[in-house]
Amino acid sequence: MSSVTYKTGADNEKKSKAKGRLRFAIHTLGCKVNSYESDRMAGCLIDAGFEPVDFEDKADIYIVNTCSVTNIADRKSRQILHRAKKMNPDAVIVAAGCYVQSREQDEILSDGVDVLIGNEDKDRIAGILTEYFKNIRLSEADNPECQDYVLQQLPASEHTRAYIKIQDGCNQFCTYCIIPYVRGRIKSRDLKEIVDEAKNLAKAGFREVVLTGIHVSSYGKDLAVDEVSSKHKDYLQYKIDGKLTLLSVIKAVHEVEGIDRIRLSSLEMGIITPQLAGELAALPKLCPHFHLSLQSGCADTLKRMNRHYTPEEYAASVKYLRDAFYEKRGAYPAITTDVITGFPGESDEDFEQSRSFVESIGFFETHIFKYSKRQGTIAAKMKGQLTDRVKAQRSSVLIAMNEKKRAEYIEGIIGEKAYMPSLLIEEETVIEGQKLQVGYTAEYIRCGVKSDEDLRGKILIGHIALSDIFENGRQICIMDEFEVK
Repeated sequence: MSSVTYKTGADNEKKSKAKGRLRFAIHTLGCKVNSYESDRMAGCLIDAGFEPVDFEDKADIYIVNTCSVTNIADRKSRQILHRAKKMNPDAVIVAAGCYVQSREQDEILSDGVDVLIGNEDKDRIAGILTEYFKNIRLSEADNPECQDYVLQQLPASEHTRAYIKIQDGCNQFCTYCIIPYVRGRIKSRDLKEIVDEAKNLAKAGFREVVLTGIHVSSYGKDLAVDEVSSKHKDYLQYKIDGKLTLLSVIKAVHEVEGIDRIRLSSLEMGIITPQLAGELAALPKLCPHFHLSLQSGCADTLKRMNRHYTPEEYAASVKYLRDAFYEKRGAYPAITTDVITGFPGESDEDFEQSRSFVESIGFFETHIFKYSKRQGTIAAKMKGQLTDRVKAQRSSVLIAMNEKKRAEYIEGIIGEKAYMPSLLIEEETVIEGQKLQVGYTAEYIRCGVKSDEDLRGKILIGHIALSDIFENGRQICIMDEFEVK
């Protein structure tokens, strides 16, 4: 399908009613990449003369950045599009992203959507909407396309942590996943663009960046050697065996003055070797917090998922990271993961193998998902589809274990008196009647301090302890004594 589609005929009345500076609102569904792209679209539109408003307010344009990872995500995308239509029947409704890529054009347009924008054209949204409202003068700018948006104009609540998208697409083709079909094959972003964005973020006051993408570990695999030498000549010192890789990106961003923390949105266990783990641990700005997606601790289930590793190989990768960070930093990296319960064909024995493996690793956080059949995937056609009741029962077992393991990890950090976590303060809030300034440690432990001094945007070093304050059902940690870094 065309990556941009306009409804014809019925849109003339909407165009005639639209006058002056147009107000737009964006609703984001799905992953961190979508969040990043929504912020980028907002910046593009603001620079082109559009006015941002909250999604619940009356707008001339409602943009839904959709998700299509499951059938449930498809349904949520449709629901938000319908809600936008009801909020202002005269508004232009824009559907962008994965749902647009996965469905037929006419099906979406018949639901009251006026403009469809695929993933590759989100950066062109200002030009696309300007074309749609071509009878309206929006801006003095000759080129309404998105270049480098002004960070201060983004609707961010605090300038402490920001996301940088380093690649798009995925070549893995897991049997349960639609993403390679709606996002396409891997596409690595120009390293200079990544570094320049990090520099701009530092100038805007951000101290932490999260390198994100659909499959960040594949960065550089689509870049030919001669392309690396010519297009990325300013960054040849970061080549690994003649190629640019995820480690190259981390090292280049590590050199940016003002960026004090680097976090990875995810890491593929297949690229982790003792050498890579050692290189990562040697970079002091890199947070000891790694999301290694597991999906199942059962070897047979992993094969049916088309995941290219065994539980034993996964455990070895975790050990490489833990050993390297303890040896070089005395740190205890937080390992988080995803697990799917009730995958087609998962027997009671398979689930017990998965549960036992997850318990043995000792994750800081396990994100548990009940398998959701996704039309268009191999897994949706597999035999042995399980009932919702079985999926829910198995999920409840892992949820209970997750709370226990999470508490054990935090208690372990608290118990290591020789280790002092760092804490980036993000906001001031009131929890159970107590005013706190809160943020996250490098391990991503939620933590607060009590202080009359405004510490937002500052990094503190000190010991943490559990408090008697609960937030969303969990005890929050407190850093009583600290030094400002």
